[in-house]
Amino acid sequence: MKRFPTIKELEKRTKRGRVAVGHGAYLQVSEFGTRSWVFRYIRDGKARHAGMGSAKYVSLAEARQRAYEYRRLLAAGGDPLEQKRAFKRERFLATHNAKTFKQVAIEYIAQHEGGWRGDHSRKQWLASLEKHTFPKIGDMAIADIDVAAVLSVLDPIWREVPETASRVKHRIALILDWAAARELRPHDNPARRPKLLPKRKGGKKHFAALPYADIGAFMADLRARQELPARTLEFLILTATRTGEVLGARWNEINGDVWTIPGERTKNGKAHRVPLSRQAADL
Repeated sequence: MKRFPTIKELEKRTKRGRVAVGHGAYLQVSEFGTRSWVFRYIRDGKARHAGMGSAKYVSLAEARQRAYEYRRLLAAGGDPLEQKRAFKRERFLATHNAKTFKQVAIEYIAQHEGGWRGDHSRKQWLASLEKHTFPKIGDMAIADIDVAAVLSVLDPIWREVPETASRVKHRIALILDWAAARELRPHDNPARRPKLLPKRKGGKKHFAALPYADIGAFMADLRARQELPARTLEFLILTATRTGEVLGARWNEINGDVWTIPGERTKNGKAHRVPLSRQAADL
């Protein structure tokens, strides 16, 4: 019969690593010298470890008893880690207001919108959540959001619009981090799991660039057109600005040969002064 170490032998253990103590229980010594009990088992061909408390407060006999109970749970088809997580969720729901993902998301937006670029960012956030996340997980308790819940939102979007899926994933992750910091849910963030979304094939595609030698003929053709879109594109090229900045331009932003774009329409949120060439000013 295999001999397991005695309490006195375990007390002398200072080397980093794990020592078997029976029933699948191990004494684990960290690199910092902290000592704790863990239960090691195999699930779906992979080793898993369920913590059983600090060796400072849990005795050897208690650790062996907990390991024995975990072995019985496994024999009945259960999983010690999943059981611990379920208990943790239940404690969160019992000790905190069971806020839904939608409620927490609205609170997150309200607290952060002051630092965003005008009202546009708030509307973008809210629109993406209302379209993609609230129908799927909006009514779920924030403490119950797990990998399966996050994937139920992301998988349908990823197949159609991968960039939108990445953006929604990032927003869900920020909301869950914010909720965890306020003890509304466990700190594990399922939206930050690695390889949650598959890699895109072929990478991001960009529009072809116009060869420099062809720009003269292109501008001549553009100026020959009388439509408003042609004038807008010409102004955009002459000022080297962004599409949204040009489309939102107002007469009161232009003073002589200087166009001042207000911060709510710039990428960095700061006002931007653009010198206007004669051709741009004539438009």
